[in-house]
Amino acid sequence: MIYGIGTDICDVRRIQASLARHGDHFAQKILSEAELATWRARSQRWPERGVRYLATRFSAKEAFSKAIGLGMRMPMTWRLCEVDKLPSGQPHIVLHGELKTWFEAKGLSAHISVTDETDYAASFCVVEDKSDSALPSFSLGTS
Repeated sequence: MIYGIGTDICDVRRIQASLARHGDHFAQKILSEAELATWRARSQRWPERGVRYLATRFSAKEAFSKAIGLGMRMPMTWRLCEVDKLPSGQPHIVLHGELKTWFEAKGLSAHISVTDETDYAASFCVVEDKSDSALPSFSLGTS
């Protein structure tokens, strides 16, 4: 059963301006440790690709926060939500700390899609309720 959906579009130029104003501090606020390592490596090889990576993560976390219905309120924080990828390249959400505990206690599962172009990054997230209580209840009666 669908628990929630979220979508976000992010202007890559806005992310670039934030990086120019705040430097690495902005990326450190948004990205997990693993994401920071990837961002730094991409930024060194091709700075534009690093900015788009940060924009997609920003967008994906916004979409996820909308899908779970919390926005950026505890236990949802930028760094407790990580966007990783499977060996196939498919993105997936990895949660940490209080957010992971909250999410698992509710029996939720997330699906995320991210994309970017020169000026924009966009994400779409579907969160499913996998708990037994999410299943509709009905009885087979006799007539």
